[in-house]
Amino acid sequence: MKGHRLRALVIKESRELIRDPITVALAVIMPLIMLFLFGYAVNLDVERVALGIYDLDNTPASRALTARFDSSRYFQLQQKSADLHDLDSAMQSSTIKMGVVIPAGFARQLLRDESAPVQVIVDGGYPVLARLASAYAEAVIGNFPAPRQAAIRVRARVWFNPSLRSVNFVVPGLFAVILMAFPPLLTALAIVREKETGTIEQIYASPVTSGEFIVGKLVPYGLVAFLEILMVIAVGFAWFQVPMTGSPALLLVSAFVYVLTTVGIGLLVSSLVRTQLAAMLITLIVTLMPSFLFSGFLFPLFTMPLGLQLYSRLFPAGDFMEISRGVVLKSAGLEAVMPHLVMLIIYTVLIFIFAAWRMRQKVV
Repeated sequence: MKGHRLRALVIKESRELIRDPITVALAVIMPLIMLFLFGYAVNLDVERVALGIYDLDNTPASRALTARFDSSRYFQLQQKSADLHDLDSAMQSSTIKMGVVIPAGFARQLLRDESAPVQVIVDGGYPVLARLASAYAEAVIGNFPAPRQAAIRVRARVWFNPSLRSVNFVVPGLFAVILMAFPPLLTALAIVREKETGTIEQIYASPVTSGEFIVGKLVPYGLVAFLEILMVIAVGFAWFQVPMTGSPALLLVSAFVYVLTTVGIGLLVSSLVRTQLAAMLITLIVTLMPSFLFSGFLFPLFTMPLGLQLYSRLFPAGDFMEISRGVVLKSAGLEAVMPHLVMLIIYTVLIFIFAAWRMRQKVV
């Protein structure tokens, strides 16, 4: 019997979704909100770049070079190691954005007045950051006191996005932004419209439970959202020629979890408001703008004040942004993206629990 009720709900929602397309209008207050958010959040100055030093020489000269990086305001030393395997894992997990490798024999070559190469490895996921960080690293190394100023040579190498094409960085980020922009708004407006017209009272009077009501809404809108991300991914790779270095299956599985998250946000908003205007404003405030400003889509989060960095953790777009760019650009595997995937699952479960609790007082 429960299966019959659930099937009827899914069919009903699917028909309404097909017959009633949603048009989105911009509110007057939105430009003001965006003005304040952009004014406080945007910071194009690149400082405190997460840095890893891999000292294979371990001499006073190599430690002195490490100290120069550590004292620079442009870098923040996150990892110091003599094992190059740590470099790969740190770059995969985005613990560091740049690695400096000091080879064995560095001090000996300086004392002999020979060329002493130092390798700088930069994460090309953020092209602008990669260019600036490389220039800052060259300046630090170039000013290092040596028997001969030209004794140290920098060999810079960009990982993950060697061409430094911005489109390779932007398109995977758009996967997270687009999914966060439209499915929650579509879901919230559809349910609130039923409240305004009074048709939802038929659901309240039926034996449908809150869980069945939530699932009945989730299936059609989740399917539309998943088809949307499939289309966006296909166009992104085919039209913009973005290279896919990781596992497409891992990206799609993560996208499916993210779809449930975004549709769940729309269900939660619809359980809190009674008018379509309120649903539209609240949905845009908690989804679209944070996905642009507080996900790392355009601006690195570490350039923002600490308060805004903590505030960004309230929104799931940043986690899927890391998964999408990690899989597409860095060939990140399940181990690298697992922390972000777990956060999305926890976020989704909490949203559905709270939305079902809100509906339970009316839907019995």
